[in-house]
Amino acid sequence: MTSKKIVRAAAVQIAPVFDSAFGTVDKVCQAISDAAKEGAQLVVFPETFVPYYPYFSFVLPPVASGGAHLKLYEHAVVVPGPVTDAVAAQARSLGVVVVLGVNERDHGSLYNTQLIFDETGSLVLKRRKITPTFHERMIWGQGDASGLKVVETGIGRIGALACWEHYNPLARYALMAQHEEIHCSQFPGSLVGPIFAEQIEVTIRHHALESGCFVINATGWLSDQQIESVTPDPGLQKALRGGCCTAIISPEGQHLAEPLRSGEGMVIADLDMSLITKRKRMMDSVGHYARPELLSLRINDRPAAPMFSEESTAELSFPPIHSNEQPSHE
Repeated sequence: MTSKKIVRAAAVQIAPVFDSAFGTVDKVCQAISDAAKEGAQLVVFPETFVPYYPYFSFVLPPVASGGAHLKLYEHAVVVPGPVTDAVAAQARSLGVVVVLGVNERDHGSLYNTQLIFDETGSLVLKRRKITPTFHERMIWGQGDASGLKVVETGIGRIGALACWEHYNPLARYALMAQHEEIHCSQFPGSLVGPIFAEQIEVTIRHHALESGCFVINATGWLSDQQIESVTPDPGLQKALRGGCCTAIISPEGQHLAEPLRSGEGMVIADLDMSLITKRKRMMDSVGHYARPELLSLRINDRPAAPMFSEESTAELSFPPIHSNEQPSHE
């Protein structure tokens, strides 16, 4: 458990700069600075915020989205690279932990990637969304369980998931079992409408209660002009509005500040870390409330790779398994 009693966190809801990864990064760095001036020690940004979430894929048929998809390749982020260097430098100079969503380019594929920079500016976690949702499968490749990790930072143990990964209970449990203290969740925002915002709120409040941790959730925002640039069809434009719920939730499932449901801005709140123990005293899902002899999680956290060397083939035939299961004697 972290020794710090109070941690100030900021969840950021801003619009990206279409067609300019560095334009968006400039907004990221400015937001980190603004949050730090308010005393924030942790700053969380929306899903694939750099250069932007692929909204086009939700409203355009695949046959019409090739140009937009190629443009996303052009502006996508290589990790490590100039974009991560800029964010790392800002995190280091201000002593702030940063959680940023990016479209990561790895040669011929794109991935929905979450990056965590600690207060020294070190990139302590790069993880990829394990299963892109619906239209997203035309855009991103699949991640693997090597990124389902909780990382230790100067403000506590941090885990992260993107959007509907929160509907995969075993992915959430993998982080819970590593005793995450602060969960950083990211959603696209400006998508689907009010019902999406309602679902986000239910989802993040449930995870806070079940995990006994704080949840810092960031959703994105699009201006009317940006929505019109994605599609000129007024009917389709309705699908690119609403769906925003930038919020900070306590381990008791309560909002610690008024959530932001429209427009640009940030939500800032103080996290009293003693509330984690207060919640877990009553219900610790991976401790005294668990029954590992009945139910446990088995995870293959070996990184996926298209090629293995001949020397390592035998070893890789038996991937490492993390499990509470007892060995079979049959």
